[in-house]
Amino acid sequence: MIEKFVPLDTVGVPLDRVNVDTDAIIPARYLKTLKRTGLGVGLFYAWRYDAEGAERPDFPLNRPEFRGGRVLVAGENFGCGSSREHAVWALMDFGFRAVIAPSFSDIFHNNCLKNGLLPVTLPAAEVRSMIDALLAAPGGKVRVDLAAQEVTGPNGDVHRFTVDPFAKTCLLEGLDEIALTLKSSPEIDRYERERKKATPWLFLDLAG
Repeated sequence: MIEKFVPLDTVGVPLDRVNVDTDAIIPARYLKTLKRTGLGVGLFYAWRYDAEGAERPDFPLNRPEFRGGRVLVAGENFGCGSSREHAVWALMDFGFRAVIAPSFSDIFHNNCLKNGLLPVTLPAAEVRSMIDALLAAPGGKVRVDLAAQEVTGPNGDVHRFTVDPFAKTCLLEGLDEIALTLKSSPEIDRYERERKKATPWLFLDLAG
């Protein structure tokens, strides 16, 4: 199960960079773990911290006006590079629930949807306007309504976005692939019972 996606009304965090690759999102040294928690500390590590490990005060995630924001607004081709799923886990562990950008890497986009992070694709001009507004007035709010497929920017502008209907249903209902399969447990059990009756030799325990 994943957390159900509910409308977000939160501080928007601008990341005014293009071609943000997955190594920048989460460095390779964090890929040793299979846990989805604890990765937020490494999110954008090279950009967030200096050589001594101190926070860079000018990086958006370190600025008090943007702390607690759950929507990241970034440049085109977000999530390019290697296919590491940890990049999505790190964003979610830090607190993000949606990323808005003009375009995403296909693999990253799919990893987002499978893990409960909503990738919102909007025209470049609309994203540029949103980033500029958030930089000009830090702390501005962004609303993301998946059910309505709408984003409301800090200036009140409403932007429509498209999303795969199946992925939308899974996000709204909080279903990952395993939970979705388990919803069909009665049908799966019925099929197995019928197959055992029709072809019992396929279910013989030859090791016994």
